[in-house]
Amino acid sequence: MLGRLLWVLCWLLTARTALADEKLPVLEAGTNVYHNVTIMTVSATDVYFTSDQGLANAKLKDLDPALQRRFHFNPTNAASVERKQQAASAGYYREMARRSSAPPSAGTEQAARDEARGEPETGKKLWAKSFLNQKAPPLTVEKWLTPPPDLRGKFVLLDFWATWCPPCRAAIPELNGYQKQFGDKLAVIGLSDETEAAVRAMTNPKIEYSIAIDAQARTKKLVGVTGIPHVLIIDPHGVVRWEGFPFLEGYELTDKVVSDIIARYSD
Repeated sequence: MLGRLLWVLCWLLTARTALADEKLPVLEAGTNVYHNVTIMTVSATDVYFTSDQGLANAKLKDLDPALQRRFHFNPTNAASVERKQQAASAGYYREMARRSSAPPSAGTEQAARDEARGEPETGKKLWAKSFLNQKAPPLTVEKWLTPPPDLRGKFVLLDFWATWCPPCRAAIPELNGYQKQFGDKLAVIGLSDETEAAVRAMTNPKIEYSIAIDAQARTKKLVGVTGIPHVLIIDPHGVVRWEGFPFLEGYELTDKVVSDIIARYSD
């Protein structure tokens, strides 16, 4: 509930209403196409509307130039607003994780009741089986929603996530950053057991790394994930070198952690 209120507050702070009730027969945003569109409001970063698919929003930066001008899109202002929103969102979920010392979202009610397991070497709480310094389970994908990444000779950061999970979404900007910073040595992969439609419908925040789905959750079950997001960092030889909830107090996943792992376990 608090996460929803935070989102609404950010939305209200940036919204403009001058174009409300304007109608468009078609609105294209990246690869998404909406029909029978009625504009609700426009912010510095997004346009919010109803369509034949229901209530939705799209990033102004994904629209064609004519619509960007029509909606008074300013790329500099939009980038600044997005950075502030992402920082506020990530900070909020870190604080919630710190207070609870547990992932804010669990995969099942039973998982929420289970006691968190610990890594045998560190005592760190885990909401999954521990594979630290062991071979990772095989990655099973039903469908790639992006081009499959080239994993030859690379580290893999595998993120078990879902669109409905607020901390999963809060982690996306940081995962984008890891992909950009370490992309020559690291492949970031987001794996969801949701439908393709559900994952494709989520456009905010934008994901800039590889995405796959597996409705059967085969790899997720092998890892024993009960709380998400859950991250594995796997070295080029298939051995897990980091695991856990990326916002856990005292064990946060950071760019320094990623950098140190790459430096230590590179051939």
